[in-house]
Amino acid sequence: MAKVSFVLNGTEVSVDAQGTLLTALRDHLRIPSVKDGCAPQGQCGCCTVWVDGEPRVSCVTPVQRVDGRVVTTVEGLDVDVRQAWGEAMCATGGSQCGFCTPGIIMRLEAGKDLLAHMCRCTGWQTIHEAVRVRRGEVVWPTSLERDLGNAQRRAEIEGHAPQVVGPLVALGAGGFADDIAPHDALVAVPSTSGEWFIGETTADARRAAGTVQGRKSSLGLLYPVDFSVDFSSPSFVHALQTTWVEPAYLEPDAVWCEPGGKPVGPLLNGGAFGAKSITSELALELQEVARRLANEHQRPVRVVLSREDVVRRSPKRPPMALGVRSDGSGEVWVARTSGIAHLISSYAPDWTLHEVDVDGPATAVEVRAAGWAEIAVMKSSVSAVTEWGDYVVSPEGAQAWARVDKDGIQVRVQCGRILDETVLRSYCIGAAHMALGWVRSEGIAVNENGEPVDLTIRSFGVIRAVDTPAIEIELVESDDLAVNGSDAVFAAVAAATWRAAGFPAQWPCQR
Repeated sequence: MAKVSFVLNGTEVSVDAQGTLLTALRDHLRIPSVKDGCAPQGQCGCCTVWVDGEPRVSCVTPVQRVDGRVVTTVEGLDVDVRQAWGEAMCATGGSQCGFCTPGIIMRLEAGKDLLAHMCRCTGWQTIHEAVRVRRGEVVWPTSLERDLGNAQRRAEIEGHAPQVVGPLVALGAGGFADDIAPHDALVAVPSTSGEWFIGETTADARRAAGTVQGRKSSLGLLYPVDFSVDFSSPSFVHALQTTWVEPAYLEPDAVWCEPGGKPVGPLLNGGAFGAKSITSELALELQEVARRLANEHQRPVRVVLSREDVVRRSPKRPPMALGVRSDGSGEVWVARTSGIAHLISSYAPDWTLHEVDVDGPATAVEVRAAGWAEIAVMKSSVSAVTEWGDYVVSPEGAQAWARVDKDGIQVRVQCGRILDETVLRSYCIGAAHMALGWVRSEGIAVNENGEPVDLTIRSFGVIRAVDTPAIEIELVESDDLAVNGSDAVFAAVAAATWRAAGFPAQWPCQR
């Protein structure tokens, strides 16, 4: 097979002249910082590298185009530059899971803006602050001046999963499962029919499976849960219908396993938000597939989902129809979801619950504050607004107040011991960003058979950096046990956003 040669981070390399630059970097040259968030859509920016000093999205760059040229990844930046970016991102909380951060760093270091990137977790503001730290415009505590043990504890409380906190996370070395798989591992991917195909590389396996990614639908959003009562009746003050929402976390699920070994993954660091869980039904399935295929082929096997696979198979927020009375009680119809009945009855015992069967993607209560956040929003709509705005108490006991107006988003949160101000603030900013998008713009199109047809990451409606308002967070410490605070912030900001929009009857309301 023909070869292409190029200079990678100062060293001349040679690879097969087939596939994309991303495939060459990750699968052949083992560069872990270059992440595959949406290949081959070219929409998330996670795989951004430099080609002759200019940022390029490597998942849509044929490797033939870099023949004889110079390619630079985060690993190839000057050591002082890398250290400065790692410290800046860590100082401000600009990288949580760190999956998107290496690509963002490469574009920012080239002097470009962030329009070509997505970040699900941070809410953008902390990334902008990291830029100011990098430029020397402001000074934040360095990693050496913080207790990173406490920072990690707070991150694990907020992310509901093991986390790593430190400068290296922003540089792509946080420990994602797919980054630490054995170099000789085969790759397994599913076809649209669910059959698993094996290849020496991700690209080989996807070609064998015949998968084609990157589709976006022109269909409108569906609201699958119908109201079973007349909400024009004076008995209900407000009514609301929601649709499916894709969590849109950028890391696709991945698991690897040695022959006779224990599966590793789907996640070791970060990305473990929303429905991503090592004990979810999908995660357990992937672990079993990795174990079976590794034993069958007597080689390590990586099981890797694409963006399209994630959209089709990962759990979404359960769609709802809700009505609230003036006394704060109400009625909710929700897509049948494991655990939702217990959650709602525990959080809102005065609400009447109806589970209904709908055709559509899988749903889960692990998606951020699913089920109880919707009810908290409805309750807030009929309660008196405090001095600080909409007030929410989470099932864990965290308290959050929020205001949303033309000047941006203001939040106050109390969730026990702060442990680490930077991490908690970063997660709360991210939750505020998610809540704003949930009410205003986020949703996925589903066809009449219940199959997701919006399969590009940009089609999910996640708010871009340029459209994200200023977010102010006030942290109120108490001596109570530290609990998750960002879920309460999510619900409070959603309530304030809905109030500011005039209580529209369907979300998203500004798509």
